[in-house]
Amino acid sequence: MSDVVIGVLALQGDVREHLVALAAAGAVARPVRLPDELAEVDGLVLPGGESTTISKLAVLFGLMEPLRARVRAGMPVYGTCAGMILLADKILDPRSGQETVGGVDMVVRRNAFGRQNESFEAAVDVKGVGGGPVHGVFIRAPWAESVGAGAEVIAEHDGRIVAVRQGNALATSFHPELTGDHRVHGLFVDMASEYRTADAL
Repeated sequence: MSDVVIGVLALQGDVREHLVALAAAGAVARPVRLPDELAEVDGLVLPGGESTTISKLAVLFGLMEPLRARVRAGMPVYGTCAGMILLADKILDPRSGQETVGGVDMVVRRNAFGRQNESFEAAVDVKGVGGGPVHGVFIRAPWAESVGAGAEVIAEHDGRIVAVRQGNALATSFHPELTGDHRVHGLFVDMASEYRTADAL
């Protein structure tokens, strides 16, 4: 068990599942709802849920600007599904009033793989995650239409970009927290541990 502290944005979405996965991957995991709680973590997960709702609640709770500032400053952040949308610098089809945190030079399409009844599961090879393919759960999942020069595509499915990394920012269109396979969370815990160590020097 490390002493790296990773928060999960706990405004809406599958918060509990991420807290369990992070703890299993060796982190101290905490829900984050307020700016003071954000200030105490070494990294943050933006969970799946409804991206428009999460963005509006982040503004309402005074979290959006502190979150943007910390991401710009290099805090590790990991977004799954709706969280991937929130990390995109641009959304192709945003809803009215929808904002993003930004931090990843990518263009994301919401619900790109279809609606709820078109959800599916698939094996996904993720660069940086050893031990074979990751079991990906895709629920109203987005994909990245394109990425900029600063972002690295680390996984594709059927020719579509489903995982991206840019510096300390990680994004997947699928939900590893729903599978019992904690390797992607382990990658993120390692990223946060390296950041914490470097920040302490």
